[in-house]
Amino acid sequence: MKSSIWLYCFLLYFSFQSCAQKNKRVEKIVDKDLSKYKTAYFASGCFWCVEAIYETVDGVIEAESGYAGGKIKNPSYEEVCQGNTGHAETIKVYYDSTKVSYQQLVRIFFNSHDPTTRNKQGPDSGTQYRSAIFYQNPTEKKIAQNYIDSLLTGKHFKAITTELSLFTSFYKAENYHQDFKLCNPDHPYIQNVSNPRLKEFQRKEKFNLKN
Repeated sequence: MKSSIWLYCFLLYFSFQSCAQKNKRVEKIVDKDLSKYKTAYFASGCFWCVEAIYETVDGVIEAESGYAGGKIKNPSYEEVCQGNTGHAETIKVYYDSTKVSYQQLVRIFFNSHDPTTRNKQGPDSGTQYRSAIFYQNPTEKKIAQNYIDSLLTGKHFKAITTELSLFTSFYKAENYHQDFKLCNPDHPYIQNVSNPRLKEFQRKEKFNLKN
């Protein structure tokens, strides 16, 4: 009897703590014409959290969950979760540059996670949860590096672990990961990890938020 209670408690705790879960609920994703918008790629922990954060930003048209920075093509969620593919859970941000700049997106990136923890955000750990910016050109790299330098110069942080890597490819994650917070508002991870992280970001970010 005691062993059964212990097992139940362990499973309950795990369901509240880990992003690495598979929810079978699949929502229909409405296609949008995104070809006229610019893109940016950010990784800062569980993509359920990061997607939800960027979708509150005025000028962000869409945010997609996926995988980048790895060494294999078309990885599955299960493969990425094993930590052997080199991929990070990454968000592809489609944005209207007349409303929000790449520099502002970088600031939002640093305002919405802890860039000092290596391969870890909140309850999630592993290389797939690392802090990373995948730049597409020298201008994006310079903007990101300058922002990091300003944080270090300003003594906000003693060290920053954020990886700056040239973007090579992005693989969109399975449909059940897209708009996960919106589609699964009562999920334990959303309630206990994503929502507090989003509220903390909104407390810090005074500009560029949708009404």
